[in-house]
Amino acid sequence: MSDACPATVSGQTQTASPRRRALLAACGAHAVNDGLTDLIYVLLPIWQTQFGLSYAQIGLMRGAYSSTMAGFQLLASRAARRFGRRALLIGGTALVGMAYLLAGQAGGLAALLAALVLGGLGASTQHPLASSLVADTHAPGRQVKQALSHYNFAGDIGKTLVPALVGVSLTVMSWRLSVTLAGVLGLLAALGMYLLIPRHIDPSATTAGKAGIGEGKGSPGGLRALLATGFLDSAVRMGFLTFLPFLLSDKGAGTAGIGLALTLLFIGGAFGKLICGYLGARVGLLKTVWFSESLTAALIVAAVYLPLNALMTLLPLLGLVLNGTSSVLYGVVPELAAPEQREQAFALFYTGTIGGGALAPIVFGRLGDLGGMPLALMVLAATLMLTLPLTWFVDRGLEA
Repeated sequence: MSDACPATVSGQTQTASPRRRALLAACGAHAVNDGLTDLIYVLLPIWQTQFGLSYAQIGLMRGAYSSTMAGFQLLASRAARRFGRRALLIGGTALVGMAYLLAGQAGGLAALLAALVLGGLGASTQHPLASSLVADTHAPGRQVKQALSHYNFAGDIGKTLVPALVGVSLTVMSWRLSVTLAGVLGLLAALGMYLLIPRHIDPSATTAGKAGIGEGKGSPGGLRALLATGFLDSAVRMGFLTFLPFLLSDKGAGTAGIGLALTLLFIGGAFGKLICGYLGARVGLLKTVWFSESLTAALIVAAVYLPLNALMTLLPLLGLVLNGTSSVLYGVVPELAAPEQREQAFALFYTGTIGGGALAPIVFGRLGDLGGMPLALMVLAATLMLTLPLTWFVDRGLEA
């Protein structure tokens, strides 16, 4: 017995270090990639002024990044089997950095679109590969759920810090230099991942995906309702984020003010994932989502009419409910999918939600051109109400 204990402790130490490195790399990838993705919201008003863009063209630019990111996620998972998850994840993050370097030199809409498509292609590797990296290096059940919560929280930290830092930098330097520095950040993140991610990770060392919560045959109907709910929730979230800088600008906010507003919104969103996740576990999916989605719709309507200072005060709460619902929806994917289909279910959920976020700026941007921004925001709030009956079907699937 005494001889076995040191060996056991040594074995735990050897496995803990790669696990910590993998989690740190995944969290870093999520923070930088999500931060650079949401940085676009700060840059859209600048690009509109610089290149004379319409709301529809603004939506096209945002949609180009998101649609590429969504469309290539399943392909990224398949490519990782051939080229290796580590190589794809590092290369994708480096590609996002290169895209921002190109955007910093863009001379028109076509060049910006090309850079954003390139960035979306690189970002498509992050969600499916980094989350599977975390799952493969942690035991099923509570350990992997806690690790994934850290991974998701890191993404919101990136959404908060990167746009805020660039928003501040825009007050002292040109937008081209700020965007170029954002590209350098992406390349440095790729280098950090190269140093951190263990070269050899044996997925069979854990039983993630084979056991844990939500064992059973799954609920195809509930899963379809969940995908539709996630699609609409993401569409409204991305649509609102696209229009928020213009709404703030109309109310008198400058570039620094818009950066601060997004920071307040994303701080609320980060805590929203924790708080709504806790509520979902305590009071159930149905009550939590109905509360968060209804409050989100009401606050979007209020944002149209409130003066700037009142809106700034409201943004943390709006961010909390706007972003918090996604954590509740994401958490029930394993309970609705059969164990052998869980990986595919996660990939479909990510693709659907990001796809909704890609289409929304284009559709609602066109609506904003035709009827004005307030009308587009009102329709966004009304669209969110469609998630309420869908969530009821999701809840029935969980009980099946």
